[in-house]
Amino acid sequence: MTQVTVKELAQVVDTPVERLLQQMREAGLSHTSAEQVVTDNEKQALLAHLKSSHGAKADEPRKITLQRKTTTKLKVAGSKTISVEVRKKKTFVKRSAEEIEAEKQRELEEQRAAEEAARLKAEEEARQRAEEEARRKAQAEAEARAGSPVVAPVAAAPTPVEAEVPAAPVEERKKEEPRRTEKTRNDDDERRDRKQAQHRPSLKAKAPLGRTSRTGEEDESHRRGGRGKSKLKKRNAHGFQSPTGPIVREVAIGETITVADLAQQMSVKAAEVIKFMFKMGSPVTINQVLDQETAQLIAEELGHKVKLISDNALEEQLAEYLRFEGDAVSRAPVVTVMGHVDHGKTSLLDYIRRAKVAVGEAGGITQHIGAYHVETERGMVTFLDTPGHAAFTAMRARGAKATDIVILVVAADDGVMPQTQEAVQHAKAAGVPIVVAVNKIDKPEANPDNIKNGLAALDVIPEDWGGDTPFVPVSAKMGTGVDELLEAVLLQAELLELTATPSAPGRGVVVESRLDKGRGPVATVLVQDGTLRQGDMALVGSTYGRIRAMLDENGNAIKEAGPSIPVEILGLDGTPEAGDELSVLSDEKKAREVALFRQGKFREVKLARAHAGKLENIFESMGQEEKKTLNIVLKSDVRGSLEALQGSLSGLGNDEVQVRVIGGGVGGITESDANLALASNAVLFGFNVRADAGARRIVEQEGLDLRYYNVIYDIIEDVKKALTGMLGSDVRENILGIAEVRDVFRSPKFGAVAGCMVLEGMVHRNRPIRVLRDDVVIFEGELESLRRFKDDVAEVRAGMECGIGVKSYNDVKAGDKIEVFEKVEVARSL
Repeated sequence: MTQVTVKELAQVVDTPVERLLQQMREAGLSHTSAEQVVTDNEKQALLAHLKSSHGAKADEPRKITLQRKTTTKLKVAGSKTISVEVRKKKTFVKRSAEEIEAEKQRELEEQRAAEEAARLKAEEEARQRAEEEARRKAQAEAEARAGSPVVAPVAAAPTPVEAEVPAAPVEERKKEEPRRTEKTRNDDDERRDRKQAQHRPSLKAKAPLGRTSRTGEEDESHRRGGRGKSKLKKRNAHGFQSPTGPIVREVAIGETITVADLAQQMSVKAAEVIKFMFKMGSPVTINQVLDQETAQLIAEELGHKVKLISDNALEEQLAEYLRFEGDAVSRAPVVTVMGHVDHGKTSLLDYIRRAKVAVGEAGGITQHIGAYHVETERGMVTFLDTPGHAAFTAMRARGAKATDIVILVVAADDGVMPQTQEAVQHAKAAGVPIVVAVNKIDKPEANPDNIKNGLAALDVIPEDWGGDTPFVPVSAKMGTGVDELLEAVLLQAELLELTATPSAPGRGVVVESRLDKGRGPVATVLVQDGTLRQGDMALVGSTYGRIRAMLDENGNAIKEAGPSIPVEILGLDGTPEAGDELSVLSDEKKAREVALFRQGKFREVKLARAHAGKLENIFESMGQEEKKTLNIVLKSDVRGSLEALQGSLSGLGNDEVQVRVIGGGVGGITESDANLALASNAVLFGFNVRADAGARRIVEQEGLDLRYYNVIYDIIEDVKKALTGMLGSDVRENILGIAEVRDVFRSPKFGAVAGCMVLEGMVHRNRPIRVLRDDVVIFEGELESLRRFKDDVAEVRAGMECGIGVKSYNDVKAGDKIEVFEKVEVARSL
């Protein structure tokens, strides 16, 4: 139930708070402050009071208008496509109570009239049968009287007793026989009815509506020869009473609903819904998912009431469903190790774990989020190792949200760097306490005081300076200060009083996910509360599935994992996004419903974002040349690396060139990826993955550009080089020399020849020139001749005299300057 304060309600209805409080007091409500909560019932009471005060009756809206628009495409001859738009509008009016009562009275009168007509018809039929019976009797008597004189002479003389017996008793016996037969039949029918009533006593009292009288039924059955009555009784023997009108049901429709669920709520067969959709021109199946608008149209066309469920109803129901109360116990802290690249985060964690992880990392840097839990002498601690490169900003932010304590690793010989500042910002935004590990103190150039000064500028004050942040000098290589660092972490954990409920259903967050060729989607999950067990139905973001197997960080199979334990789970129907929440549900149907709902919302948001981007950029791009675009199809081994690469590559480019990742995913490069790159003229990039046989065949046949990488620096550098090449080059002019015209001579062979003095640089014979007069270009061309005294020369240096003949130009005057230059192409950069 939605609750708002008086102040919020006043803003919604656009009225002063004091006036709204006065109206609420007049309505009998006990609200005196603007911060008090107003429930839905109190809103209805206030609305009824306001309507009654204005002389209006507080009725519900009685009229609903539904509009529906469908667009289809038809192909006609000539490969043309025509869009056909069909608009439908239906208006439903709810009847008032008086109209419903009048309708009931009219139906009752019609029913009484039908019963009266049936009764009159039965009486008429009975009268006609009685007249027919009397006519048959009269005819039989006439035949008997007419035949007695003929029989008398042939017969022997009757005895006195026989002579006294009249002919009437014979006729009476003839009449009595059908009566006895009819009575016998009635007795049999009554015995059968009593026997049926003993077996079905509840059905005896229910007589069919509009049934005729018993006498009419008996006469009708006698007229039909005695069989019709038995069949009529068998047909009406059951006690079902057909409804006088259609049954209207309330159908709850969410964002999506299957055809089977919709038919079940309307109490009709699914075939009826499918047939209705076929009539509308939309063939569907019983398991097909319908959108809310279509399902509403179907339900209302079939005469049912529709109750639409809000967008967030499923999420609210899920939150209510996941509520669990139990005994809380203390849990191990989750610690995230952050810092600048190459400051020793993974090496420090290696010493704690007594493992060698940094050696196996490509390029010596961490490119995934690693999750490990360590049993120490002081208790268990779960560590998350995040990358330090600038491209992994989102992964560091994700690590800060899922953690309890942040260990900020800073190299004593390097100082506070950009990623160090970013890690501090993430930790402060998440409200997580920080423990600073000053690493590499064993180096001679180490300067811990410089670290304290740099972090103090970021509002991270050391404890010995009066702050609340412990600074622990450590050496990941030698192991110095590691015990003190763990002691400081566990002390912070005690102050936080971390608790969890192991008996609750499992709940956690996805740290990383990838697509394994042999095992399918694999997600690394940090359990935050409850216990995660093998076989649980897990809902993870917009994916779901039953957990088929669980592995710890060493690859060993486990059956369950408690709070603060990182595990890998198998069995989801897709690779979830890193940072998605995991929830354990008992109902697979509920998990599938919420997952489909989230997928639909994500698709709608994605389309809306793309549409908004087009609208925002449409006017900016008008009148401009089209940008050069480098299309990339990117496949990565894990979801976090894919996200980091997409963010880094999309940020490259300028006003002339841009990068567009048209396809991205987790797993190896497949044949469909190669076809996508071929169709969009894109480059295939594989980050820690390889192409399968089908993809390699297409790459070789079509000559596609396929590149493999395992270090993020290399892929970013290559893309920068490609964009630089797409920029082309600029043409620049270098001035080689300037000569001043001192005098002009006329030559019959060359025309005007300028006698010049070279002032600067060198005058070349085979280079373009410009003629300047008063520093204004009046001619641009080339030299026809260059002489020193009477010899043709190729070049003349500064400080020497020469004769210059300008090709196709004879207007050279004393005082002009001749500028010799060359054009040079210079490569552009981003």
